Amino acid sequence: MPGNSFGQMFKVTTFGESHGEALGVVIDGIPGNLLVSLDDLRKELKRRAPGQHKVHTGRKEEDEPEILSGVFEGKTLGTPITVIVRNTNQKSQDYDKLKDQYRPGHADKTTAQKYGVRDHRGGGRASARETLARVIAGYFASLMLPTLSIYAYVEQVGPHKLSSPPQDHSVERGEINIPDKELTKTVITFLDECKKNGESAGGIVGLSILNCPVGLGEPVFDKLKADLAKAMLSIPACVGFSVGEGFGFADKLGSEVSENAQFFGGIEGGISNGSPINLKLAFKAPSTVGEKAREGRHDPCVLPRVIPVVEAMAKIVIADHFLRQAAYASFLLSDTNR
Repeated sequence: MPGNSFGQMFKVTTFGESHGEALGVVIDGIPGNLLVSLDDLRKELKRRAPGQHKVHTGRKEEDEPEILSGVFEGKTLGTPITVIVRNTNQKSQDYDKLKDQYRPGHADKTTAQKYGVRDHRGGGRASARETLARVIAGYFASLMLPTLSIYAYVEQVGPHKLSSPPQDHSVERGEINIPDKELTKTVITFLDECKKNGESAGGIVGLSILNCPVGLGEPVFDKLKADLAKAMLSIPACVGFSVGEGFGFADKLGSEVSENAQFFGGIEGGISNGSPINLKLAFKAPSTVGEKAREGRHDPCVLPRVIPVVEAMAKIVIADHFLRQAAYASFLLSDTNR
């Protein structure tokens, strides 16, 4: 079924359901002879894993990756890489009451309308658990671009917001990915109360990308910002995207814009210019609240666990465009084009 793959030269296909036997990913296009660390992959998955904090869902999963193909003796082979993670803590009975009910804001009803059938257990294919496959792909994408630095952080949860963005990528993000200790305490208390009351909250994620190669992206349909937008808006609960000054451009005059290159967010005419790329992403509050939230296992807010997913999608997009630009550059230098 189409719609499960992303990218052109670095192509990622995810598969599996939230309460099925396993979830996984096939990654095609990655070069051979790149060193692979299973420990580093585990660390990335642990950053996303549920059940590590009291404000997370009660579901606990080890998320142990199994590499089935494409890696031999610790190196990529240049062939498709397949990785799975087996589900071990489904508790599908927690969702039995939702079998004949549609949760608002989820894909329950639309999935049934589209396919004529649905897996009601935890959202099935539409579950945020699918994002573990993206984190795996993001790890492999990062092997191609070792100097790339990507840093996502929680900027706002509900009414609670950072006073200013972090100055660099070395700032510690803390236990729920907020780069401010006092705000972290405030938000944990806020989300703990939300969870107890069957309530939920949304917020904003900031993303900074440093050392992105110049020349990535195309001037029309495959703009780098357009592919980044598609990548981010494909993440469950992501409902808003902006690059650089974003919606702030609406009340600025041309003279103000032309004097401040920082407003462009590292992308001009759809192509990376080598400057830092800055994005903002808005996430809605989970719409399963009240007694329904207590019957299943739900996060009161997706933001604390979505940070590695956001970073992974950025890595995937940049790796894909990097390979596309490298292919184009190789063509320009080839004998047939002289």
